[in-house]
Parts: sequence; C-alpha cells; structure tokens
Amino acid sequence: MKENEILMIQGTDYKDMTKQILKQSDLMSRIENKDQKIGIKPNLVSPTEASYGATTHPEVVAGIIEYLQENGCGHIIIMEGSWVGDKTQDAFSVCGYDRLSEKYHVPFIDTQREKSYTCDCDGMDLSICNCVKDVDFLINVPVLKGHCQTHITCALKNMKGLIPNKEKRHFHSMGLHKPIAHLNCGIHQDFIVVDNICGDLDFEDGGNPVTMNCIWTALDPVLCDAYVCHLLNYNKQDVPYIGIADELGVGCGDWKKARILKCSDDFQEIEIPKKRKIVELEDAVDEVDSCSACYGYLIPALDKLKQEGLLDKLDTKISIGQGYRGKSGKLGIGHCTKKFEYHLDGCPPTDNQIYDFLKDYILYQQ
Repeated sequence: MKENEILMIQGTDYKDMTKQILKQSDLMSRIENKDQKIGIKPNLVSPTEASYGATTHPEVVAGIIEYLQENGCGHIIIMEGSWVGDKTQDAFSVCGYDRLSEKYHVPFIDTQREKSYTCDCDGMDLSICNCVKDVDFLINVPVLKGHCQTHITCALKNMKGLIPNKEKRHFHSMGLHKPIAHLNCGIHQDFIVVDNICGDLDFEDGGNPVTMNCIWTALDPVLCDAYVCHLLNYNKQDVPYIGIADELGVGCGDWKKARILKCSDDFQEIEIPKKRKIVELEDAVDEVDSCSACYGYLIPALDKLKQEGLLDKLDTKISIGQGYRGKSGKLGIGHCTKKFEYHLDGCPPTDNQIYDFLKDYILYQQ
C-alpha cells in the first residue's frame, strides 16, 4: 500500500471485511516485528451504540485484533477517552468494548484516567496521555462523520481522544483547528482504518446515521481527511486544520492526489446530500470556545425544535462556550453562562435538558 492510496471495501460482514482489507493493504509489511506493542484507537466519544452513527463499530476493531493475532502479534492494547461530559467506562460498556476486551484478552486503557506528559508538537506544547509513548505502532480507527464545530471529523481529530480532559478544554479555548493540527505532529498514526459504515454526517454524537457499509484503509491522515472533506461537499478551507496539518508536514492536503482503490466487485456509490443540517442551525447560536459535548448536545436539541416549528420563534441568539465566563447576557447554555438572565446549568447539560429548557423559554416568551 502506497502513501497516497485509500483502499475501500463494502459489505455487511464488518469483521470479515476488515480482515480482508487489512490483508489487501498488507498491514503486516508495515509492522517491523511481531513483538511490537500495538495500540488501537477507536472513537468512543459517548455511550451510544455504533448503529447510532457516532462510535466505532466493535466488529471493525475485532477484525483488526483477529488479523494481528492470527499473524503472530500478541502485544495489543485499545486506548481511548470519551469527550468531556461522558465517562469512557460507560462508552466502553455500551459500545461493546468490554466484551471485546475480554474475548480477545486485549487490555483497554481509559485515557481519561491516564497521566500525561508535555510534548513539543512543532512549536506548541500539548499534554498527551502516557499510553501514546508506550506503543510502538498506532492504528487509528475513526468514524467518518460530521462535526458541529469543525464540519467533519475523521483521522486527524480522532487523536484528540489521546489527551487528558483538561487539554481537551484547552483545545476549545484555542479554537480547535490549530491545536488539532499540531497534535498530529506529536502523535504519529502508523495506519488508519476508517469506519464508514453508518456515521452521522451532521453531528459527532450521532442520531442521524447514513448507511454506507464501507471500511477504508489509509496511511496519510491529512489526505484521508481532505478526501472526507471533498466527499461531504466541503472545501478544504471549511476545515482549517487540514490545511494547517499540510503546512506542518503531517501529510498531503490535496484530495486530488489520492488514489482511491475500491476492493469490492459490486461497490455502490452513495450520493451524499450537499445540504447539511448543521449549517442551517448554526445561525441560532453565538458560540465562543465551547467544548464539543456542550455544543454537540445543543445542536440536536435545536434540530428537534426546528422539526416542531419552534426554532423560528426564538427571540434571541443562544450563547454557549468558555468565552462567556463571567459575562452577562440574555440566553445561555452551560455553566459558563451562569450570569445570563436565562441560563441552563450543566457541564455539559444533556440534549434533552437543553431541548426542554429552550422549549419552555420559547413558549414562555410567546
């Protein structure tokens, strides 16, 4: 497999598909010796089953583990940390990774509980969990999906699960894009397996899965994300961390240089709608440095209000984010807006709590 190649396979037997595409990608040729410690990094952003469109299918990780173990690799770990606001251990159980870990005797490291070290990521000091420097070969297993703040999330942003919660909050105060790009100077992905089975193409927390039944492999995380950007009808400029990572030398940001190889005889192209829900809902919000979970729960709540015909009746914009700490205003979501006239506390409040709060506010103002 070459640096500019992206291999794709389609079907419904996800574990077998994964093993097939790893064989076709010749993953073992990239592992120097079978005694290397191999880390697998899925996306377990929140405690929701993979069919919901947010988390990595356990069958894909099972396929990776079986492929490695059948080829003599015995030192494998799974490592991940959920977003701020949810506990990784809850996602570990709900997403089926507890059973996966037990079946294959592969330990799971909760990075929310890990100590960290400071790494110079090409001029930006960032805290990275200790487990990262303990592995010799890192396999990234992101979900191809949308994101309410960065439009897309895939290979590059998935590394954010390998930093402590304090650093995750810091990322948002820095504007996400620059630290995401620099983080990938400090964490090297050796191989990428993209779960393109049914990701939600609007929200990182799922709820609107789009069935594509596809799994990819790639070597260049920047090229991978640039192609995702193209696939979801965004320009590279819409996702600044791709261009920054390109400039930093992490990989190639020109999707046209990707060589797409489709490994299924009956591969069916899925037409992606050009109109994104997130773009329609953003106008209702004034967001400044909000954490992913807080903003991620707000957007689905707004979508529900829109479907009920209530969103258009909102008389003011909704403020959210760390940038509103200590400030006053009219309508705010989350603990950072506690000085606002109308405010929902929580760090973060859930989508149902936000929905109920905003619905009550709208109806009260009528």
